[in-house]
Amino acid sequence: MSHLFAQADSARLPLADASVDLVVGSPPYADARLYLEDGRDLGIARDQFEWVEWMLAVTEEALRVTRGAVIWVCAGVTRARNYWPCCEGLSWEAHKRGWLSESPCFWHRYGIPGSGGDQWFRKDVEFCLAFKRTAVLPWSDNTACGEPPKFGPGGAMSHRLSDGARVNQWGARPTSGRTRRADGSKQAAGRPSHVVVAKHMMQPDGSRETQGYVPPVVANPGTLIQTGATGGNCLGHALAHENEAPYPEDVPERFIKSLCPTGGRVLDPFSGSGTTVSVAARLGRVGIGFDLRRSQCELGRRRLERPHAPVVKKSAATTPMPLFGD
Repeated sequence: MSHLFAQADSARLPLADASVDLVVGSPPYADARLYLEDGRDLGIARDQFEWVEWMLAVTEEALRVTRGAVIWVCAGVTRARNYWPCCEGLSWEAHKRGWLSESPCFWHRYGIPGSGGDQWFRKDVEFCLAFKRTAVLPWSDNTACGEPPKFGPGGAMSHRLSDGARVNQWGARPTSGRTRRADGSKQAAGRPSHVVVAKHMMQPDGSRETQGYVPPVVANPGTLIQTGATGGNCLGHALAHENEAPYPEDVPERFIKSLCPTGGRVLDPFSGSGTTVSVAARLGRVGIGFDLRRSQCELGRRRLERPHAPVVKKSAATTPMPLFGD
């Protein structure tokens, strides 16, 4: 089975303990939108305090069913010129309960024009909050979406000598400019093509041990997920626009590739247009999508059962392939 959609409440998941490898979803953003079913308001809109309490229950349930991480793509809202720190509140309250987490990632997008009001800045990032069941994740590949490093440890220039001269991380004075690599990228002068550099490791007793360190072939991509435009043909499927708040496929792809093994199970308790499930199936994982609204379960099913032409994406992500439902 490549995917499954079903109607369910995110706070009462019909799954056994530790039965999925990863949870990725985007819950409603406080009271930002009304969610309707057959013209009826489901009463999902919440103020900042109600949202945090509700998401604590949802997160606890997600941590119950996952073996690995829980990722929430979310953002606070501004009301009466006052920002509601919903995401920050959830992180802090979870920490007070002793729950485990990782530093959040951030989805960098082109914000909605006017989202900063008449005195503040446009909102160009959203949180990707990261919680986890165990301190050591059962499976991770944090370079799965990485690229070859541009520089060695410390960046192009690391420090100045006492005479004011700059010395780069390779111990050379870069006075002759930069050279070009075979792929056309620039290389700092003084850097050999293959080198072992010193890495200072902190020991448990507080001392430092210097070890040889070979720069990685693929660098960790960091916590900023850049997708740029999010409308038009940038979401991966035309049916995504039938949901109130879809996100592009690049967002769940980062976490699925990095935190769920091939053949593993990925759950989205807020499946909406089925983006997370669609990406999971394309990447050789089993996607499970739950949504409170039956109409959204049907939307996800239609998305995965309707073949579509590959979407050209600017990122290095795998090109979407035509999919059929099981």
